[in-house]
Amino acid sequence: MIDYPVRLQVYMAKSGCGSRRHCETLIEAGRVMVNMQRVTTLGTKVDEDDVVMVDGQTIEPVNRFFYFALNKPRGYVSTNYDPNEQNFARDLLDIPQKPLLFNVGRLDKDSSGLLLFTNDGELTQKLSHPSYEVEKEYLVSANRPIARGDLEEMRRGVYLPDNKLAYRIHRFEILGSKWTRIILTEGKNREIRKLLEYFDYRIIELIRVRVGPVELEDLKTGHWRRLTAEEVRLLRTEPDKKRRQR
Repeated sequence: MIDYPVRLQVYMAKSGCGSRRHCETLIEAGRVMVNMQRVTTLGTKVDEDDVVMVDGQTIEPVNRFFYFALNKPRGYVSTNYDPNEQNFARDLLDIPQKPLLFNVGRLDKDSSGLLLFTNDGELTQKLSHPSYEVEKEYLVSANRPIARGDLEEMRRGVYLPDNKLAYRIHRFEILGSKWTRIILTEGKNREIRKLLEYFDYRIIELIRVRVGPVELEDLKTGHWRRLTAEEVRLLRTEPDKKRRQR
């Protein structure tokens, strides 16, 4: 239930437009209209009878949440809106609820693997915020074996020119000459790629195999599945437990 009047970004999040932070970017970008008037002020509130549109499509809050896992192929983008792209990961979900769903976190166009979709804005905010330290696990293959010394330096943190905060990996495991397991808890944009490029590696393949308690397992490329009730429960509870333990 929603207690009206409610902030526009909260209304949008409950309508399946993404996390509140993402909804705020949509508002500031001028992509939201209330009663046919474009709105760019974050403090705007809406009532139950107001008509809200995003990119020309009317949105309404939903009372049921949906949770899906997709094995994203390379060549597909995670975002649901980009005038310069044609292949959107969400389009691979051939389900009636597709228009309500948004991706949890990012997985860049050249990477493949596990991508979560939901219309649960509050959970998305929790899984995306670095303070909850939700683990994202990747398998990485590069043009040459990744040296342990370089990985240790990545674990300690590397400052790159494009960001005031250090890029770092949480932990790693060398699986052989070809594959390395890398785990992140922050997930800055293209973090693994930027770190490896800094050490003069060229990534051949980058696959995300886990987000928190949810694993890719044997899900085929381009296929999707519903999350189990237990996976949803763990997604909701594990980040809070980690935060309280710190």
